[in-house]
This record gives sequence, structure tokens and C-alpha cells, in this order.
Amino acid sequence: MSRAFADIAFTDTVRRLQQQDGSRETYSGLDRPDVERGDRLTAAEATFITARDGFYQATVSETGWPYVQFRGGSVGFLKVIDDRTLGYADFRGNRQLISAGNLAVNDKVALFLMDYANRSRLKVWARAEMLPVSGNADLAALLGDPTYRALPERLVILTVEAFDWNCPQHIPQRFTRDQLAPDLDAMRRRIRDLEQENSELKEFLMPASG
Repeated sequence: MSRAFADIAFTDTVRRLQQQDGSRETYSGLDRPDVERGDRLTAAEATFITARDGFYQATVSETGWPYVQFRGGSVGFLKVIDDRTLGYADFRGNRQLISAGNLAVNDKVALFLMDYANRSRLKVWARAEMLPVSGNADLAALLGDPTYRALPERLVILTVEAFDWNCPQHIPQRFTRDQLAPDLDAMRRRIRDLEQENSELKEFLMPASG
């Protein structure tokens, strides 16, 4: 954990509850000025982020209600621009525009990036800025996906304020079809070989006619 994480997540109310629960002392060391700030992505975070094909994004409306959206795309569609900046292209969707509307009035956003196969989770707190595609050709080229048929409607730039890695204890281990493909292909080949071997064995053991 980092000082930036504690500054955002440990509000006065949270700290008071930690005090009542007896855990405040455990986390109090994060308040020391010599503790790493932890608001700049390292190579480990950058590698993890660029390997993802989706993430959960939380925003809050002007009425105070939170909204969580899953954003998916090609692997690496969430770009690491530098050690404080992420970005992605927002393509036309179901036209509800809930996340965009929330970000228009409250730029604070939280991301959960999951690697279920390795039971890893990275949490990111950031401030979002929505930019038009027109007039930002270079940025649109960086964040766009030429393999996706839809055109981006806006560009979302995220300035990282804090991040934190989670304990894997309760993360279920799951695998995608692509991750399982090599093992499944090997299994299918083995099944075909065994079926062929079984067929040949049956033919060999079958009594000769006549």
C-alpha cells in the first residue's frame, strides 16, 4: 500500500472505524512522509495494464449514486501513456451515456483490473478528462483500435492519483478460451490418437470371418 492510496481511501470516517476496529495502528505507518507516495506507475503496473482486455470502471453521478461499468476491448486497449496517465477511446455503445454523464460532473473514477488466471487485481484511482476526437488526431490514433469497426466518440484521459494491488485470497481462478486453447488442443489430439488406437485394437481382436 502507498501513501496516495491511504490519502484517498482512508477518509476521516474510515480512520475512525479503523480505530474502533483496532486496525488503525496497522495502517498508520502509511501517513509518514517518508512512505512512498505511490502515484506513479512502474513497469509492473504498465505490463499488467497492457495485458488486459477489460476492466471495471466506477463513476458517481451528481445525485451521489455510484455506477460500475465493464469496459472490454482488444488486449491493451487501455493505453499507458506515461507513468501518471492512462487513456482509452470511448466507442459508440447503447447510448445510455451513464459513465460519460457522470464524468461530466465528477471527474473522479476508480478502476478494477483483473487477471483471474493469476488471481491478481490492480485498483486505480484517477481523474478523468473527456476530449473530442476532432482536433486530437494524434491522441485518437494512439487510443483507437483499427481492428474495431466502430468509430470513437470521445477520448478519455485518466490522470492516476493512486493505485494498489489486492490480496488474491478471494479472487476466483478463471481462464479464458484463448488461455485454455493450447491445453484443449493437446487434449483433443490425445483423444483422437486414443480413439484411433482403440479402433485398430478392436479390428485386430475381431475374429476373422469364414
